[in-house]
Amino acid sequence: MAVATEKKTFIWGTGRRKTAVARVRICEGTGQFQVNGQDANVYFPLEVQQTDIRAPLKATEMGDRIDVIVKVGGSSKPSQSGAVMQGLARALKEFRPDLIEALRDGGYLTRDARMVERKKFGHKKARKSFQFSKR
Repeated sequence: MAVATEKKTFIWGTGRRKTAVARVRICEGTGQFQVNGQDANVYFPLEVQQTDIRAPLKATEMGDRIDVIVKVGGSSKPSQSGAVMQGLARALKEFRPDLIEALRDGGYLTRDARMVERKKFGHKKARKSFQFSKR
């Protein structure tokens, strides 16, 4: 017996922060939020990170109308939450172009360009030097 299933159309968005990369898929649904196959609250245990990843949904009031599925990797959990936030904002922008103004006002579409400074030769770290002795 064949069962007719509805095909969902997914909208993709990519977010980056430091070396973290998040690939975000959204579709119409009930408000599910999964990160790497787990519930978002399990993957991001800190409340700060949980509010970060849901900030674009709160700004656009779309939290209970779409399902979010995320694959994220690289860097650390705080950087990953920033990458998820940007990827979700970009996906929402494609999903409903009328939400761009709200996303721009919150700063969710802007890439954070800060990166780790490289180590220089002749130094211990990026800026730290060896002790200087005049005599």
